[in-house]
Amino acid sequence: MTTPNKTPPGADPKQLERTGTVREIGSQAVWSLSSCKPGFGVDQLRDDNLETYWQSDGSQPHLVNIQFRRKTTVKTLCIYADYKSDESYTPSKISVRVGNNFHNLQEIRLQHILSAKLKGSN
Repeated sequence: MTTPNKTPPGADPKQLERTGTVREIGSQAVWSLSSCKPGFGVDQLRDDNLETYWQSDGSQPHLVNIQFRRKTTVKTLCIYADYKSDESYTPSKISVRVGNNFHNLQEIRLQHILSAKLKGSN
């Protein structure tokens, strides 16, 4: 997603898209996964249905690769993770890396995901 302004934390990306604050550009990219179980791949990752999801099927690290056909500025990346639904598959951290090709990626953000247990709620 791209945005002209800073997106408030916890903002609903779909609502922001409806108001014109952000624009979804994921359809302009080629998406690939390091692994997935049958029926739990890119289509489920991107389908806007919170009942479907990507499920990896291989050794770590689990990777989502998003490649744009031309140089593209991305200002906001929205990722939905639901610890309560499946704590065993919720990532503990997400690394965002950028580059001109797969071999020169540089980490620009490391986001640690706080689980419900770590926050103290059950």
